[in-house]
Amino acid sequence: MKTLIVVRHATAAQVPGLADRERPLTEHGRREARETGDLIRPLKPGLVLCSPSVRTRETAELLGIDAPIEVERDIYEAYADELLDLLRRTGSEIETLVLVGHNPGVHELVLTITGDGNAGFPPGAYAVIELPGDWDDLDPGTGNLVRAHRP
Repeated sequence: MKTLIVVRHATAAQVPGLADRERPLTEHGRREARETGDLIRPLKPGLVLCSPSVRTRETAELLGIDAPIEVERDIYEAYADELLDLLRRTGSEIETLVLVGHNPGVHELVLTITGDGNAGFPPGAYAVIELPGDWDDLDPGTGNLVRAHRP
């Protein structure tokens, strides 16, 4: 069994004239990311996949997970089907994986895999999903939502 932890980046600043990809976290967002890390670190993730935006990279780093962080450009602006394809390429040696991305893609991903999670997915939210097979077996409806957190 594999575990997928889907994290939406923490609260980001709205800075006039700054490109969307360059938006940093607010101080509140930095606290959210650290708190999320406190909650998911005990699951001992083996890998973090992260969008290249500043806010997702900051979120991933502030989670404080003792695992490699791989920046995947395809996560930015991805929809659920694209994220599923990316997850299927994960090596079978990874038991627990964290994906740090953006809405609507990450919320759609949780809905697609579990059929659950319709309460929304605000900044800093995460979902823990158990998967019955290996990463390349990941299909819609195959996951079980075991925990969801919304700050």
